[in-house]
Amino acid sequence: MSVDTATRNRPRGATVLLWLVGAALVVSVIHYIDNVANYSSYPQPGSDGLPAPSAEVIAASWFVFTLCGVLGVIAFFRHRRAACVVGLAFYSVSGLIGIGHYTVEGATDMVWWRQTHVVVDILVGVALLAFAVWVAVVRPAPWDPSQRS
Repeated sequence: MSVDTATRNRPRGATVLLWLVGAALVVSVIHYIDNVANYSSYPQPGSDGLPAPSAEVIAASWFVFTLCGVLGVIAFFRHRRAACVVGLAFYSVSGLIGIGHYTVEGATDMVWWRQTHVVVDILVGVALLAFAVWVAVVRPAPWDPSQRS
C-alpha cells in the first residue's frame, strides 16, 4: 500500500478548508456572473431600502472577496492564524451577503436555479465563517503540522 506524501504533512483541517474554498469559488462564480449578467432579473430594493450596489460594484467585489479567500488559505498553510481568520471571515461575506437578496420584496419569486445558487452561496459562506471561527477558537495552538486532515 502506498502512502500519499502530498497530503501527509497537511495541517489539521486542510482538506475541509480546500473543499470549502473550492465549493465557494464554484458557486460564487455562478452567482456573481448571473448577478452581473442578469442584473435586472434580480429584485431591487424600493425607495425605503438601502440602495442596491451596481453591477460593476458586484463584479469588483467578487475579485476582492476571492483575493481575501486565497490569502486566508495561504495564511492557513503558513500557520498564520490571525491572517487566516481575517481572510476567511472576509471571504465568507461573499456568500453571506446573498442574504441581502431576501431582504427585498420579490426575492422568493426568482426562478428555482437562481434561488439554488444564492442559497448554496449563503450556506457555503456560513460554513467558511464557521471554519474561520474554528481556526480562531478551537484549533489547537501552536499549530502542529503532525495533526493531519
